[in-house]
Amino acid sequence: MLTLCFSHNQSMERLTFPCFLLLLFIFAFAADAGSIGVNYGRIANNLPPAPKVVQLLKSQGLEKVKLYDTDPTVLKALAGSGIKVVVDLPNEQLYLASKTSSFANNWVQKNIVAYHPSTQIYAIAVGNEVFVDPNNTTNYLVPAMRNIQAALVKFKLDSSIKVSSPIALSALQNSYPSSAGSFKQELIEPVIKPMLEFLRETGSYLMVNAYPFFAYSANADVISLDYALFRNNSGVVDSGNGLRYYSLFDAQIDAVFAAMSALKYDNIELTVTETGWPSKGDETETGAGEENAAAYNGNLVRRILTGGGTPLRPKAEIEVFLFALFNENNKPGPTSERNYGLFYPTEEKVYDIPLTMAEVTQQGPVSGGGKSQVTNPVKGSGGSGGTVSTSSSGQTWCVANGKAGNQRLQAALDYACGEGGADCSQIQPSGLCYDPNTVEAHASFAFNSYYQKNGRRMGTCDFQGAAYVVTQPPKFGKCEFTTTSN
Repeated sequence: MLTLCFSHNQSMERLTFPCFLLLLFIFAFAADAGSIGVNYGRIANNLPPAPKVVQLLKSQGLEKVKLYDTDPTVLKALAGSGIKVVVDLPNEQLYLASKTSSFANNWVQKNIVAYHPSTQIYAIAVGNEVFVDPNNTTNYLVPAMRNIQAALVKFKLDSSIKVSSPIALSALQNSYPSSAGSFKQELIEPVIKPMLEFLRETGSYLMVNAYPFFAYSANADVISLDYALFRNNSGVVDSGNGLRYYSLFDAQIDAVFAAMSALKYDNIELTVTETGWPSKGDETETGAGEENAAAYNGNLVRRILTGGGTPLRPKAEIEVFLFALFNENNKPGPTSERNYGLFYPTEEKVYDIPLTMAEVTQQGPVSGGGKSQVTNPVKGSGGSGGTVSTSSSGQTWCVANGKAGNQRLQAALDYACGEGGADCSQIQPSGLCYDPNTVEAHASFAFNSYYQKNGRRMGTCDFQGAAYVVTQPPKFGKCEFTTTSN
């Protein structure tokens, strides 16, 4: 960067005043930047041994890594490497960690004290996406966090190691517009408030797993790919606060900030413990592909390392962990699940992106590919356009496809009520159609509002398979769906 101002044989005494100001700006800007780490998952049978993985991390300039356990081989390999480490207490151990302080003490002694500080463990993730765990471990989360914290205090490690727990965006009741972000009502009193209070007490931060890919893939007909990949776009204005968003990632993160603010926890920071984009997917996984993955991850790295926070929190220094280091061939589920890696198990790059500030300054923004791009995305007003008429003269209605699953329905619902401009006032807690309070019922109301608002045009009741057209007026509980004349 110094060559912008003087040549190799010039001294600082000859540095001109304008260049001096430029350097001050650069250094100040870098000081506000976030940081990049990577998730090191190991659900595979063909990965290189841990010592080679550590060398790979160092060769790529990656100074932070997040694990999903406390495997001794991996922790030993990281010793003396200078790489900062986040470890995980698995969901399966939450019950024991919550019930007995002795278990928490033994776990910390065996998995933390035995390696720290040679292995620079600086955070413990207690569980992972506990609220969507099919084994229903939610009630054990905060007690487990408190017992692990107490164990750190006992071993005098609480000042150097933070305790938190990664949540999925599905913990939000509303996420669009970002200013209306809120947590699910059924989670707030039992676990969200106690967890946020714990984070405030201990000076820790909320861990969040955020995947714009899921929202885009489920709604590629209505969300701009450029908006999802940090590419040049006209942006989306938040109708609640007037802020303009140029990336879906920023909008998702600010929805979490807004949800915390709504509960009066404005002073808690946030770390993105997982985000990424698959380089390969099934035919139904719209947007999955190598070029789009390179664009998302490459532009995200640039976005984080050059600082600036989010529209709602412009001074926030956001720590982000890319998912994931390797493609993992034993992961279940759709093809995408096995293709989030930055590297193949051979240590060859899946695609070339910058991972450090030095590389960011050498490379321009990653454009990404166009195979999956929607050339004319539908642009909603961003507000709550119109009302649902009491007329029943229409012949078709739009309802949610329950088989799409709550995650896809929620993503489509967020769009319909936000950028899509559907009137969702009646499915708010005080609305006539709030009950039944299910994702499918709320999504059906929102989809129908969007469909009717857009004149029941072909393609406006699809949401990438999350909705379909019916010829009889739907009814959920006491809520009857009607049509609108426009």
